[in-house]
Amino acid sequence: MGCNLAQMSEILEAVLAGASGATLASTALPATTRAVFVRRDEQEMFAGLASEDKDPRRSLHVDEVALPELAPDEVFIAVMASSINFNSVWTSIFEPLSTFGFLDRLAKESFWGRRHALDYHVIGSDAAGVVLRAGSEVRNWSVGDEVTVHCNYVDDQDPSSHEDSMMAGNQRIWGFETNFGGLADICVAKANQLMPKPAHLTWEEAAVNALCNSTAYRMLVSRNGAPVTQGDKVLIWGASGGIGSFAVQHVLNSGATPIGVVSSQDKVETLHELGCRHVINRAEKDYRFWKDGHTQDESEWRRLGKDIRALVGDDPDIVFEHPGRTTMGASVFVAKRGGTIVTCAATSGYMIEYDNRHLWMKLKTIKGSHFSNYREAWAANQTIVDGKVVPPLSAVFPLEETGEAAYEVQHNRHEGKIGILCVAPAQGLGISDPELRARVGEDRLSIFRRHDAR
Repeated sequence: MGCNLAQMSEILEAVLAGASGATLASTALPATTRAVFVRRDEQEMFAGLASEDKDPRRSLHVDEVALPELAPDEVFIAVMASSINFNSVWTSIFEPLSTFGFLDRLAKESFWGRRHALDYHVIGSDAAGVVLRAGSEVRNWSVGDEVTVHCNYVDDQDPSSHEDSMMAGNQRIWGFETNFGGLADICVAKANQLMPKPAHLTWEEAAVNALCNSTAYRMLVSRNGAPVTQGDKVLIWGASGGIGSFAVQHVLNSGATPIGVVSSQDKVETLHELGCRHVINRAEKDYRFWKDGHTQDESEWRRLGKDIRALVGDDPDIVFEHPGRTTMGASVFVAKRGGTIVTCAATSGYMIEYDNRHLWMKLKTIKGSHFSNYREAWAANQTIVDGKVVPPLSAVFPLEETGEAAYEVQHNRHEGKIGILCVAPAQGLGISDPELRARVGEDRLSIFRRHDAR
C-alpha cells in the first residue's frame, strides 16, 4: 500500500507539472490501483428487495486491486476524473442482471479476455486522464497524451463491426460489460476508445461527457438515429438529466426546436438558461399516464399532446425516449404522423406497453439506439472540444464516496451529471486553453452546478 501511494504521488506530480511522455514513461507504475468495484460473492446481497431499496453504498467497495497485464492494443490511463452513469447503478444493485455474467462470457473469447473474469468487477464507463503506458500495437496515441474515453468496446476482427461497430455481435460497454473500468486511479482501455480531452475543460468537466453525449449524438444527429433536421420539433424526456441535456444542445445546434420535459421548476429554469425555450414541468402538470400498474390512460396522453401543441404549434417530429415503461405509451401517441420515437434505455422499466394502432395507422417508427460507434463518439466529442456543447456537470464527489454518488443518481437527486475525482487532487485543474474557455463563458459552463446548488 505504501509503495502504491508513493508511486501514484510521483505520477500525479509529473502530470500536474506537465511532464513529457518520456518522463512519464520512465515513472514506475504501481502493481495495484485504487478502484471502485463490486464483489462476485455479494451478487445475492439484495435478493428479494425492491429496486429502490437496493443500496449502492453497501455494494460498491473502494480498495486496492491488481493492475492486469496490458494487451497490445490497450493503454493504461491515470484517471484524473470519472463520472457516474446509470449503468454503474445497475451494476451496483445487480439489476437487471449481475454483470459478472458479462465478464465470464468475455473470458471465453480470447487469451486477453480471460483477464476480465475476476472475483471483483472494477466499474465505470467514463474517464478523462493521461496515457501512462501504450501497448505494442497502439499507433495513434502516446504516453503523456491527455484523453477522454468512450465506452464502445469492440473486437475489430468481427466482420459485423466494420460498417457500424455498434452492430458487432460481441459489442460491449466498457466498465459495465468489461472489467478495469474508469472509476479507478488507473484504468485499462483500448486504443480505439480514446479521444482528445477538450483543452478548455477541467478534468471533472471533461470526464462527464463521453457516454451520454455520444449516445445523444447517435440518436439525434447521426444517420443511424432519427436524425433531427432543421425545423423539427423534438420532445425530450428528462431534458435536464445527463443524456437529456446533451439532447437539448444537439437539437438546438441542428436548428430544431427542443421541447423539454422535467420534474421541477428549478429544472425548467436550468433548461431556459441552456437555451431551451419550451419546457413542460411534469410535477406541475401531474400527468398520470398509468391508472394502475396494468392500465394506461389515453386521456392523459391527449393532455400531453395538447400541451405540446400549445407550446410549439404542432406534434413532435421526434420523441427522445429513455424512461421506458412510464412514458413509452405517451411517446408513441404524441409523436407526429410519420414521426420517430428513438429510444436508448428504460430506466423506469424495460417491459413497455403502447397502443399499436397509433404506431401503424399513423406510420410512426420506434427506433432503438445504443451508445455510438467510434466515428460518432469522435464527432460528438468534437462538439465539446469546439465549445458548441457544454458539459452538464452538477456535482463532484471523491472516489471514496462513489457509493454515495451512485445512490444520488439512483434516486434522481441531481440534474445533469455527477463527476468523480480520482487521481486529481482538487477540482478546477486541467485547463490548457483558457482563451476558448473565456469565449464559451464560465456562466455557461457552470449552468448545472449553479442550479443544482440551489
